[in-house]
Amino acid sequence: MTAIQRVTVIGAGAFGTALALTVLRAGREVRLWTRHANFARELTQRGENSVYLPGVPLDQRIQVTASIEETAKSDAVLMAVPAQHLRATAAQFADSLPGDIAVVSCAKGIEQGSLKLMTEVLAEALPGRIQAVLSGPTFAAEVARGYPSAVTLACAEPVMGKELVRGLGSHRFRPYLSDDPVGAQVGGAVKNVLAIACGIVTGRKLGDNARAALITRGLAEIVRLGRAMGAKAETLMGLSGLGDLTLTCNAMQSRNYSLGVALGEGQELADILAERKAVTEGVHSAAGVVALAKRHALEMPISEAADAVLNHGAGVEETIETLLARPFRLERA
Repeated sequence: MTAIQRVTVIGAGAFGTALALTVLRAGREVRLWTRHANFARELTQRGENSVYLPGVPLDQRIQVTASIEETAKSDAVLMAVPAQHLRATAAQFADSLPGDIAVVSCAKGIEQGSLKLMTEVLAEALPGRIQAVLSGPTFAAEVARGYPSAVTLACAEPVMGKELVRGLGSHRFRPYLSDDPVGAQVGGAVKNVLAIACGIVTGRKLGDNARAALITRGLAEIVRLGRAMGAKAETLMGLSGLGDLTLTCNAMQSRNYSLGVALGEGQELADILAERKAVTEGVHSAAGVVALAKRHALEMPISEAADAVLNHGAGVEETIETLLARPFRLERA
């Protein structure tokens, strides 16, 4: 198998831009793809992604392109587009990407309607390619600036998994290899929903105790769903599960947590989203998480509460009271 030397990052949002800088630091040749030719020229000319990642210089060695054909020259492709746009974006590359290329999903979510994980979406949009997942506690701005970060790199093909770790890793960006793509994806999808719930708790000024309880019981929901879908417990307790949950539920850098804070403070969801340029994945994943829970006959009350507020017009105060009124039970996942 050819060593990974040339990498294309699909999606020039905050995390895609951060990944391009990270891969460059690992000593690889990098392309950053955006569907807008004008945006590609702007990034090249300004040397900065002022829309999604302002204040972080974009190294001139990164080739920014809107050409689909250019991606054919890659050894690996990192798909860093929002979860609900992954299928349509990936399909554009079906005829250009080599059949033996590694396609790494960096999106965290569940596809609306189909309830499929991102690797399932990629398997349909880009059949025959090797699928992998990159997930973990990573704020784009910190990754872009080279702050130390650790992630899960999950791949069912062990040889390709090792090549991806070698190709993407550096002393400031540390991928830990896993053979459990399902677990890495469940953790990444559900934690976004839980982060919104945690933000609501903070916005309502319910205290640190309440947020800690919600994170802990939220982790139980991740484990519950993950096990039902075939994930390994150690994955859910690792970087892409507990690690990502801890980060996202405690910092205003998180788009999901900060949205929850705004909701808890009384702002309307439509108004919050209208002010944002970047996608808040938990808003779109909440319904999918709840639907998967019902498919597997699972109780996930925190996720259900977040979905009720986000998608069914439930009031924040009444939803909180409903959660607090649940019967006492044994502590178990």
